Amino acid sequence: MTALAPLNQLISRFQEQTPIRASSLIITLYGDAIEPHGGTVWLGSLISLLEPIGINERLIRTSIFRLTKEDWLTAEKVGRRSYYSLTGTGRRRFEKAFKRVYSSTLPAWDGSWTLVMLSQVAADKRKQAREELEWQGFGAISPTVMACPRGDRGDVLATLQDLDVADDSIIFETRAQDVLASRAMRLQVRESWKIDELAQHYSEFIQLFRPLWQALREEDQLRPEDCFLARTLLIHEYRKLLLRDPQLPDELLPGDWEGRAARQLCRNIYRLIYARAEEWLNRNLETADGPLPDAAESFYKRFGGLN
Repeated sequence: MTALAPLNQLISRFQEQTPIRASSLIITLYGDAIEPHGGTVWLGSLISLLEPIGINERLIRTSIFRLTKEDWLTAEKVGRRSYYSLTGTGRRRFEKAFKRVYSSTLPAWDGSWTLVMLSQVAADKRKQAREELEWQGFGAISPTVMACPRGDRGDVLATLQDLDVADDSIIFETRAQDVLASRAMRLQVRESWKIDELAQHYSEFIQLFRPLWQALREEDQLRPEDCFLARTLLIHEYRKLLLRDPQLPDELLPGDWEGRAARQLCRNIYRLIYARAEEWLNRNLETADGPLPDAAESFYKRFGGLN
């Protein structure tokens, strides 16, 4: 238990999940804390780091084994110790997902759209294609047409090729137009991207972490371990939110969009506690060469700059 009541509540909330999503939390830890420091750590130090969150050694070992089988992690034996790092595939997955977490701003939108027509795709493959495109920020504007205001043709084509449906799909790119969305456009966006549901998830995130922000600001001397636990749970919950968020341009979102407040809150907490959390990581994580290497320069560019 920590001295911060809101942090204890967040830890208890994580432990009450059924089942506990240990694998997902380990991926968060690698992306947020381990990868910036070279990407490789001893399994024993990983176990001691995560036990205060309520993940026992057996569950961590099982999760690490599963992540290795799924090509997220790879192991290297040095004597009797095992050191785990992200695979090349795992690193590419991580970079794609975490880039959205730490970016300071989204690129400006010029009013253009990417459309993918799936009417000629077999029904059994169409559902999978829709799901994969939704992960990339597409929304369904009809049962067979997906649309995205930020679609990258190269990424879309690669996805369709991986699913073996590229030859049966049609990709359109519209010209840039007035970025001010009409009433009809806003209603369509709300329907196709389930904006109200996403706003509710952001509101829940704010309700969860605002008390933590207040408690951290009032604390005279922040404990490194508390900062590490808070930072890990903060990014874990925020990352899960962003997986659902298509990152639509501001022009298409409600004026009181909760996602903006959630991002500001996440950034504020992270900037406040990251340095003390780094102290705890340096004290507890171990590589085959000994102490943890210094964080890469790119780490300090997160959220528009940490220093």
